[in-house]
Amino acid sequence: MSILKSEIKTGIIPKHVAIIMDGNGRWAKQQSQERLYGHHHGVNSVREVTEASTELGVEYLTLYTFSTENWSRPQSEVDGLMALLVDNVERETSTFMKNNIRLMTIGDSSRMPQDTLEKLNGCIAQTAHNTGLTLILALSYSSRWELTRAMQQIAQAVERGELSSDDITEETIEKHLSTSQIPDPDLLIRTSGELRISNFLLWQIAYSELYFTPTLWPDFTRNDFYKAILDYQQRERRFGKTSEQIV
Repeated sequence: MSILKSEIKTGIIPKHVAIIMDGNGRWAKQQSQERLYGHHHGVNSVREVTEASTELGVEYLTLYTFSTENWSRPQSEVDGLMALLVDNVERETSTFMKNNIRLMTIGDSSRMPQDTLEKLNGCIAQTAHNTGLTLILALSYSSRWELTRAMQQIAQAVERGELSSDDITEETIEKHLSTSQIPDPDLLIRTSGELRISNFLLWQIAYSELYFTPTLWPDFTRNDFYKAILDYQQRERRFGKTSEQIV
């Protein structure tokens, strides 16, 4: 057993961990390779973190896989990422079944290539009844897209007379988010040293603990994940209350 893992308190495991997997391109550049080389190696880190989450008892793991802004990248990189996604989903489906992992996606699926979407939906359907870790891939996702769509849906409900503007609450908005069936993240990790959220789960991380590491994503191992969990376990989560109230 890892020394770091042995230090983790089993009673204070975050229920939901979200990760901004950043640094694939810079890692590839350091190796004098094309950006896709970094994405290919980043798959190993996904596997490491998924396995570590399962071992620790994390219930939800959300990975920022492809943002709506990423569609503006060079077409060769976009095509390569879609091919990599399909290849790995097909390869890992049997592992998901073996380890009781359920796959979900959030994001604007209307922009995804049809063949990619079909392969994803096949894995989602096959793992739908698994009861262990829920692995959520944020694909063609951004918070501004999500919130805009939620406001449109709520406005349409008002126009149809199904909802009064006075009845709109935080719960109303949450009901129309992509994550309506998923608890808010307890911990958000961002790799590569960048100190920003990049349009990711802006509503949902209102009270999440934030953890930033300079490690580039392809170098992020399960021990790095354990470090983030240990750091999380040192935090005092007050949710607006005082320390005395929490005690």
